[in-house]
Amino acid sequence: MLIIPQHYRSKLGIRDTERAIKTAKDGFEKRLAKALNLERVSAPIFVERTSGLNDDLNGVERPVRFDSPGLSDEIEIVHSLAKWKRSALARYGFKPGEGLYTDMNAIRRDEETDNLHSIYVDQWDWEKVIERSDRTFDTLRSAVTSIIDTLKQTEEELCSGFDLEPAVTEDVFFVSSEELLKTWPELTPKQREDAICREKKTVFISQIGKTLSDGSRHDGRAPDYDDWELNGDILVWYPLLDRSVELSSMGVRVDEESLLRQLKAANCLDRKELGYHKALLNGQLPYTVGGGIGQSRLCMVLLGKAHIGEVQASLWPEQMHTVCAEHGIDLL
Repeated sequence: MLIIPQHYRSKLGIRDTERAIKTAKDGFEKRLAKALNLERVSAPIFVERTSGLNDDLNGVERPVRFDSPGLSDEIEIVHSLAKWKRSALARYGFKPGEGLYTDMNAIRRDEETDNLHSIYVDQWDWEKVIERSDRTFDTLRSAVTSIIDTLKQTEEELCSGFDLEPAVTEDVFFVSSEELLKTWPELTPKQREDAICREKKTVFISQIGKTLSDGSRHDGRAPDYDDWELNGDILVWYPLLDRSVELSSMGVRVDEESLLRQLKAANCLDRKELGYHKALLNGQLPYTVGGGIGQSRLCMVLLGKAHIGEVQASLWPEQMHTVCAEHGIDLL
C-alpha cells in the first residue's frame, strides 16, 4: 500500500539528491569495508539454474529465467548473492577474519511495489570467513554493532554536507522473534516489528525463519544459507512513514548439521544433490557470517525520502507515478 505523508516536500532537489546518494554510498561502503575487514570483489547478476546458488527467498518468488546459445543450463537472474559469496570466499582463498563485499543488483519480478519495495533490488552483499568456534550470537552481535556504527558515521557526513536531520539512533535493541511473539501474541509479525521499533527505534530481531512456539514463523527465510538460530534483521523506526524499515538481513551461515535440519524442516532435502549443497556438506566451504544491506533503503532513510523511487531508477505502476507527482514525490 502506498503511504503519502502529509505536506511532504523533500529537502533535496533531484540533482542534490543524486549527489547525496553518491556521498552516502561511497562513504558507507568504504567505512563498512574497514569496520569488517572486507575486500571488494566483482559479482554476477545471473547464475546457472541447477547450481543451487540462487536465493529462493520465501520459496514462492519466481526468478527471471532465460537460455543462451552455447550454455546447456538455463540461466537465472539472482535474487541475492547469499550463497554465491560463500563459494567465492573458498575459491578466492580468503582466511578467517577476512571477507568480501560487492554491489548486488537483482530483479525480483514478484515484488509488490510500494514506498519500500521495488522489482529492482540493490544492496551491499558482504560475507566474512570465521572459525567454527565463532558460530555464536556474539559474532552476530558484533557485526550488527559495526554496521550501525558505520551507518551513524555516514549519517553524520550527510547531515553536515546536505543540512539533513539525523534519522537513526545508535543504540541497538536486540530481541528474538519468539520474545516478540510472547510480548504481542495478538499482533501480526509486521505489527510486532512496528511496535518494537516505535519503542526502541533501532532494533535487531533475531531467529528469522524458525518455527515459533505457536507454530508460525516470524518471516520466511531460505533454509540453506542462514542458520535460523543465529540470524536476524536490522530495522529502524521511520517517523515520516510512521512504520519500521528493514535495512539489513544477515546471519551466521549454516554448517553441515543446521543445513540438513533446515532442509528437512522446509521439505526440500532434494537440494542436497545441488552443487553448492554438496560442497557445503563435504566440508569444502568455509564457515562464514554475512548479509545484505539495502542501498536504496539506506539512502531513502538517511535522505529523508518518502519513496524508494526517489533514490533509485526503477519502474512503477502508472497510477503510482500520478499519485506521487501530485504529492511532491519525485520518482527518478
